[in-house]
Amino acid sequence: MDPCPFVRLIVESLALKLPQATKPAGSGVYPTTTPCFCKLRLKNFPSQTALLPLSSSSGDSPPESSTSAAGFHLDALTLRRLSGKPVTLRIEVYTGRMGHTCGVSSGKLVGRVQVTLDLGVSQATPSVFQNGWMKLGNEPEKPTAKLHLTVKSEPDPRFVFQFGGEPECSPVVFQIQGNIRQPVFSCKFSADRSRSRSLPPDFSNKNRGWMRTFSGEKERQGRERKGWMIMIHDLSGSPVAAASMITPFVPSPGSDRVSRSNPGAWLILRPNGFSVSSWKPWGRLEAWRERGPIDGLGYKFELVTENGPNNGIPIAEATMSIKKGGQFCIDRRVSRDPSALSLRSPVKGFVMGATVEGEGKVSKPVVQVGMQHVTCMADAALFIALSAAIDLSMDACQLFSRKLRKELCHDHEHDSFS
Repeated sequence: MDPCPFVRLIVESLALKLPQATKPAGSGVYPTTTPCFCKLRLKNFPSQTALLPLSSSSGDSPPESSTSAAGFHLDALTLRRLSGKPVTLRIEVYTGRMGHTCGVSSGKLVGRVQVTLDLGVSQATPSVFQNGWMKLGNEPEKPTAKLHLTVKSEPDPRFVFQFGGEPECSPVVFQIQGNIRQPVFSCKFSADRSRSRSLPPDFSNKNRGWMRTFSGEKERQGRERKGWMIMIHDLSGSPVAAASMITPFVPSPGSDRVSRSNPGAWLILRPNGFSVSSWKPWGRLEAWRERGPIDGLGYKFELVTENGPNNGIPIAEATMSIKKGGQFCIDRRVSRDPSALSLRSPVKGFVMGATVEGEGKVSKPVVQVGMQHVTCMADAALFIALSAAIDLSMDACQLFSRKLRKELCHDHEHDSFS
């Protein structure tokens, strides 16, 4: 099947040039050492905020330094809705610190600019809508600040997958293309306290550098969630990827929740050769529960990829709402170390995004994978396994005073620590 059309709207080369002061005080905009930032608004999308470095370049010369915004991802449904219609990107520029004080925005508005977008041809070819300086005011007799930015779009086709049910219910995974749903994978979830049975044979002895275990009071009390595993099979029944919980999810001392100091962890595995008992680690996903800007408490995820036998480099992270869930995204444009991701394709850009539901909701994760990172369907299976681990971590990080659903309990019995 063909991938779904997606378009990535990129906003980069952001910088601000303020006019020279002509008098010591009064109205108008003058050079400042306070931080500057801008807000980007596109209809029906959450607004984005980006810092703006100040530039002293002369004339129309490019800025000495610049920043980029996260950008916008337009899916097939959005592209159909916007087809043939002019789309406006609005940018508001502020001086002062980002955020709010006593419910009031702490930044002072400098000015606004608009960029009109025609996304009709963006699905097939890259387009540039703006590249250079734009004035922030319309009064010729007054000094005018200028914003430098580049706005462009590029095709970003993706494969889209959806779990047919919750990962712990061992569902079928469908590939979505328009109104067509085609089964491509099957999942098998197990909850076994014995790690020796939750990992492939001989894996523990060969990969001790990727594994951490706990002992002592918490383990003796049995207050842990461990042994979960999900295996991804292709339609022929062959295993093509797996996610195994290698570090138990345990509550912090004196607490009822998994914390950053003691995160639970999954190992994402891919077959190594033709033997079904031979596996190779692809990455490690750590998860915990912490306070943050979303609903007070949120789930935190960090993905570490393979970098030698015993070490890894964090390349993606996300914070999700406990109530609403969210998206875990791997994007090599915004990763902390874009060169760290060990994928077959050298192409930079969007890799994958997994959307999961929040606590207490029926979750059928939706997974998007960049076309350039899928040379065969087995490549996508790794991201399916990662998405299942992210979704299951939402349950594993629940407060230990709560009972888990029966599918997550060992042998379908109530958890001994609930």
